Amino acid sequence: MIDKTPVTIVTGFLGAGKTTLIRHLIANAGRRRLALIINEFGDVGVDGDLVRNCSNTACPEDAIIELANGCICCTVADDFAPAITALLAREPKPDHIVVETSGLALPKPLIKAFDWPDLRARLTVDGVVAVVDAAAVAEGRFADNPERLAEQRRADPSLDHDNPLEEVYEDQLMSADLVVLNKVDLIDKGQLEALKAQISAAVPRAVKIAPVREGAIDPGVLIGLNAAAEDDLNARPSHHDAEGEHDHDDFDTFVVTIPAVHDPDALIDRLADAARAHEILRVKGFVEVIGKPMRMLVQGVGSRFRRDFERPWGADEPRLSRLVVIAGRGVDRKVVAAALGG
Repeated sequence: MIDKTPVTIVTGFLGAGKTTLIRHLIANAGRRRLALIINEFGDVGVDGDLVRNCSNTACPEDAIIELANGCICCTVADDFAPAITALLAREPKPDHIVVETSGLALPKPLIKAFDWPDLRARLTVDGVVAVVDAAAVAEGRFADNPERLAEQRRADPSLDHDNPLEEVYEDQLMSADLVVLNKVDLIDKGQLEALKAQISAAVPRAVKIAPVREGAIDPGVLIGLNAAAEDDLNARPSHHDAEGEHDHDDFDTFVVTIPAVHDPDALIDRLADAARAHEILRVKGFVEVIGKPMRMLVQGVGSRFRRDFERPWGADEPRLSRLVVIAGRGVDRKVVAAALGG
C-alpha cells in the first residue's frame, strides 16, 4: 500500500457539482501533487476547460487529461488505462490522482478496473465520492416515490416502471464511500434531514454524508479515506451486476451552436423554457455576450439555470457560442436546437 498511488473517483449525476468540487480541491490542495482525469459525455470539453483554467503548481495543466466523447465506464481498457499509465509516468509522480466520471457513468466498472493486476500493483482506490444535487433530489427528479410506484404496480402489474435515471443515481450512491450533498443552500433543514435518511436507506453500507455549498469541502475529508474500494466490490451492489456491459440507449447528447447574445437573462429564460418543454436533462457551454470581453459559462440542470462570466476570451480564440445538450433518447434535435436559439 505504501508504494501505491491513491485514486479518488468522483461520481455524481448530471449537474451535481463534481467539477466545482474538484476546482475547490485544486485551490486548496496544499503541498499535494494532484493529477486529474476528466471524462465528459459530449464532444465539447466544458468541464475539462474549467478545471484547466484553475490549474496551479499543485495540479499543473499538463497533469490534466480529458477523455471526451464517451463514457469512461464503457472504455476502461481503451481510454482510461492508457491515461492513468501516462500520469504515473510523470516526474515527479503525483501524490494523488482524481478521476471525474461523466454524469451518466456507472462507477462500479471503473472500480473493477483497479483489480486488474497491472493497475492493482500500482494504484488503490482511496475512495469513491458521490456528489448529489440536493435540490434536484429533494424535488424528486432522481428518486422514485416507493408508495406511488407500489400503487402503479397494483393497478397494472404488467407495467414496467423502472427508471433508468434512478438506476444511474442509485448505482453511484451504492458505490460511494463518501456522499457529498451539494447545494444544500437551496433546500431547508427538513429536506436535508429527509435526504440524509433516504441516502442512508439506499446504501447497504455505512457511508459518510457531508452537506456542502458550492462544492466547498475540506480536502482532508475528501481524500485520505483509505477505502481500498477494489478489495470490497461485493459490498458495492449495482443494478447492472448481471450485465456484461451497459450502454446509454436511454440518453442522447449533441451540441447546439447559437448566435452571440445581447441579453444574457433572456437567453437563460429561453433555455429554461426549452428544458421544460422537452426532455432535457442537462445543458452546459460557453456563450459570447455582445459587448463583453469575457465569455459566459451557462449551466443548467432540468429547468434550473445559472450563468457566470468565467474568463476573458483568448486573443486568438474563436468566439463560438456552443451548448452541450444531454436529453432523453429520441428527442427531436432540430426542434430542441430551434428552441435554444440555434
